Amino acid sequence: MLQINPVSDRHKLLEFIRLPWSIYMDDPAWIPPLILERKEHLAPHNPYFEHARYQSWIAYREGTAVGRISAQIDQLHLDQHQADEGFFGMIEAEDNAETFAALFQTAESWLRDQGMRRVLGPYNLSINQEPGLLVDGFDTPPYLMMGHARPYYPTHIENNGFKKEKDLLAYRVAVDDFTLTPAMQAITKRAKKRVKIRSLRKSYFDEDLKIIGDIFNDAWSQNWGFIPFTPMEFKQLGREFKLVLKFEMVKIAEIDDRPEAFMVMVPNINEVIRDLNGRLLPFGWLKLLWRLKVRFPETTRIPFMGVRQRYQDSLMGAAMALMMIQDLYSPSVKHGVKEVDMSWILEDNKGTRGIIEGIKGIVYKRYRIYGKDLI
Repeated sequence: MLQINPVSDRHKLLEFIRLPWSIYMDDPAWIPPLILERKEHLAPHNPYFEHARYQSWIAYREGTAVGRISAQIDQLHLDQHQADEGFFGMIEAEDNAETFAALFQTAESWLRDQGMRRVLGPYNLSINQEPGLLVDGFDTPPYLMMGHARPYYPTHIENNGFKKEKDLLAYRVAVDDFTLTPAMQAITKRAKKRVKIRSLRKSYFDEDLKIIGDIFNDAWSQNWGFIPFTPMEFKQLGREFKLVLKFEMVKIAEIDDRPEAFMVMVPNINEVIRDLNGRLLPFGWLKLLWRLKVRFPETTRIPFMGVRQRYQDSLMGAAMALMMIQDLYSPSVKHGVKEVDMSWILEDNKGTRGIIEGIKGIVYKRYRIYGKDLI
């Protein structure tokens, strides 16, 4: 007999967090997330919950947890898009149609009762965090802040009435290919008189963080599904990344001394935590810090980048992006980085895709955001 129970206390929350271990126990590509980080992600003090409400559930079969799901309603999304749309997320389940159907019926009913007329997802928990379901690229491990899935997930989700809304692409780029083509070099050469690339300043970290947040919200404001970062969310994100990033791997592009674009490269923590089985205690912290200090990961990710709206679709915008990529080459080589993930890129973002493919970037994963009317 299948039962769906809400997550209502700390014990249930830990069970919710640990459920993926049973789903992926024999999947060599899966990386166990850090349990402490997942607790923080779902904790009430997460700044996301200042503008969103949320509920999660666990599916039990004969007393054993076999699936989970969450539902979220983000007030910023409602205000931004003027649409009664809620989200589902955190979906994990056994390969069983009944389990998926019961989980979705529960989440959809909660959203419907809250006045929502449409559902999008998966978002874990926001489009600014871990959006989309992996639908291609199951054989390679996910990088930092990227989801994983079983190949049967898309079929079960689509069988519950969900249809594709948008695909997000993950590109893989070899650091050795950061060199620019002659055409790209010509673009950057013309821009060098006005464009200056600098690194994140440790002594002015908070100031630079505000600059990056402001550029991001402007750069992405016209993109599909955009929700702005709040100052508190960006501050929290900066606090988390500050522990692991190299300041020389965060670039800000200035035109006539005005910050107009940025690019953030972070070490792929997943590369160094996969054998910790989600635990930092008693010695996980030491292992993590030692590995980051002594043996920097060979892989990194660029999860955030942006060019202000006024320079998008222009040669100056392309020049800033190319110059920041070029400026990341030296610190990448210095720290032994071999490969970089650049994601997520909207499938119809031809400008950014052109730049990445121009430096031999290859699509190696595809994530899908689904939608469904609640009637």
